Amino acid sequence: MILVLQNEVDPDNRYFVPEIRRHLAAAGATVRVHPYADTGGRPDALRDADAVVLSGSTAGVYETDTYPWMDDLGALVRELRDDRVPMLGICFGHQLINDAFGGRVEHRGLRKGIETVRFGDDPLFEGVGSRVPMVHGDYVVELGDGLRPIADADYHEHVATRHREAPVWTVQYHPELTETLLPQIDTDFGWPTDPADRDFSTVTVERTLANFVDLASEA
Repeated sequence: MILVLQNEVDPDNRYFVPEIRRHLAAAGATVRVHPYADTGGRPDALRDADAVVLSGSTAGVYETDTYPWMDDLGALVRELRDDRVPMLGICFGHQLINDAFGGRVEHRGLRKGIETVRFGDDPLFEGVGSRVPMVHGDYVVELGDGLRPIADADYHEHVATRHREAPVWTVQYHPELTETLLPQIDTDFGWPTDPADRDFSTVTVERTLANFVDLASEA
């Protein structure tokens, strides 16, 4: 079973997680979702989880005074790392894991559109095309302890990371953001009008989630 931790603080933006769940299930995983941003604490379902996915959020990892559950989540991901539980951090999850491992995150303004990414040789990216959708305003500027970069782009060097010892991966892009979500994203965040940023014909980011299912089953 893969447990998805739902970290979005704005109920109107929680449509990302059902897409994460859909793609994981399509890859053969049994999936449960825990509303971490609402409840905090250690999820009961964690005892049955074979792997964990940390969702995105419109909150920033530096907003712990407003959202104290982030400190608890940081402690939890360190525990999962030490227990060698496979983890995948998406967008905010990418930032939270790096921050929890001693890295640093900064707000630099919203970036949205399809970027060309250079992927390293990692099984997480098997079959993932180089064009990936980005919607984020925060950036990992210093990597967490034990994490190394496995993807970069012209606009930023830390697009994805992997732990050197534990089965932990993080991606700044949204592997659940396929063309299905584009109308809602466009309404809520705006989206570039350039046809290249609206052409999802070669976007295969959902393969990231399918690959994580395979990696979790092998761990």
